Amino acid sequence: MAAGPNLPKKEGGHIEFKERLSKSLHLKGERRQQLATQLISRLFEGRGVALYVLGVNDDGEVVGLNDLEVEESISVLNSIANECGAKVERIDRYSTESGWVVKVLVKSLGVVPGKHVMVAIAGHVNHGKSTLIACLMTGRPDDGNSWLYLDTLPHEIERRLSADLHFAVIGFKAGSPVLLNNPLDKSERSRLVEDVDKVVSLVDTVGHLGFLSTTLRGLTGQEIDYGVLVVAADDGPTQVTKEHLGVMLALGVPVIICITKTDLVSRERLDEVREEVARVLKRVGRVPFHLKSLDDVQLVIDKLNVLVPIIETSAITLNGYDRLYSILSSLTPRPRPIDKPFLLYIDKIYEIDNVGPVVSGSVKQGRLIPGRELLIGPFSNGLFKRVKTKSIETHHARLMEALPGLVVGIALRGVKRDDVKRGMVLCDVELNPTAVWRFEAETIVLGNPTRLSVGYEPVIHCHTIVQSVRVIDLEKEYLRTGEEGLVKYEFKYSPALIFKGDRFVLREGRTKGIGTVTRILE
Repeated sequence: MAAGPNLPKKEGGHIEFKERLSKSLHLKGERRQQLATQLISRLFEGRGVALYVLGVNDDGEVVGLNDLEVEESISVLNSIANECGAKVERIDRYSTESGWVVKVLVKSLGVVPGKHVMVAIAGHVNHGKSTLIACLMTGRPDDGNSWLYLDTLPHEIERRLSADLHFAVIGFKAGSPVLLNNPLDKSERSRLVEDVDKVVSLVDTVGHLGFLSTTLRGLTGQEIDYGVLVVAADDGPTQVTKEHLGVMLALGVPVIICITKTDLVSRERLDEVREEVARVLKRVGRVPFHLKSLDDVQLVIDKLNVLVPIIETSAITLNGYDRLYSILSSLTPRPRPIDKPFLLYIDKIYEIDNVGPVVSGSVKQGRLIPGRELLIGPFSNGLFKRVKTKSIETHHARLMEALPGLVVGIALRGVKRDDVKRGMVLCDVELNPTAVWRFEAETIVLGNPTRLSVGYEPVIHCHTIVQSVRVIDLEKEYLRTGEEGLVKYEFKYSPALIFKGDRFVLREGRTKGIGTVTRILE
């Protein structure tokens, strides 16, 4: 028992006054939702800390509680805190003439994310993408098995070949990298996110041409800020290299070139590959810049929309990694709307024991705190369903708030795992989403063996939406390679949520075209 009540003068900010909390009243229906929303708001105002003063009215006057009322009120707060990803941290009881007054300190289990940048790693198969990422995370030279930190699926290990998107994290504190001893340790990755002031999320895409659909999903669906294109010195740029570069540039993503495996070739061969890469860049209107020194990093960062830095690296000697760390620590996320309604395109769906369905993806806009009610959809009938957010994580660290650009996992209540599909969205009710069947887009044909005309059915990659579309009308009779024009499309199987200005990629085997939505059609 504390010596005497030292109570706040008024409620507000992170402080809440309550006369008492009742299980029969506050843990049911709308009142439970109101109490959870109120706690989340107090936690947000207090940057993760909320103070409840029990036994006082809204004006701060002491009304007191008996022993049973104290226990019941604290039990209610424990229940609501657990629902909101928080816990009761401390309880102080004060005896007054009217009964007990109790101060309850509630603390969020999550962290407030620092600066965050999303970077995609692309390039041809066996050019060293996974090894590059693994060595960046640990700061240790490759021992021949570093790629196992990324390619963890059984068939990936057996074939030594990435087959799905994998996510990695690098942290920076005061500009210096914070390294991981074991990238597979979830608790270590979680601590890194909590301790650093900048997080760089890396999306390891797939280099095999047969998995181009997966790579496009990584580039179009993860709210990428920058792209690192990997080219092996012993192989040089390939058709896949050029394809990945073309997609990044079409999506407006600034590119960094990383020439890997430099320890395997002669100086003459390395110069030859670098010049070949430079020619490819010049053909697409970009200026190659051979980054030899740390002194030139800031020059490159300021002009990344035009300049493309080329960094020579070796996972065996770690040559060039200092320049790559310096660039990554200097990158700033592209501007994203934070004050618009929350919107996330769903990429992966899980079912976790004792948690329920969890969806993951990158936040496109807005902010989200646990406990908020959202819409999920569209379903095949074009409708959306209300669900509730239980908790939010990024790289296994519990978050108080999800912000634009973050790749997050969100636990949901109110929907079954089997009802959720990739390409659906989670969004605020205020967004008032409308499912789209038909749309018009400015389209550029990059490569097509015949012609793009009415009836053509390519696959569209837009955000995490991957679905066949049918050309239903053109402003011209047809479009050939290199031509552009307005094209009207219709989703073949189910409606999706897209907006004017959204960019997309058309694929039939290889990339066939790119486009920008100009109009949503009724």
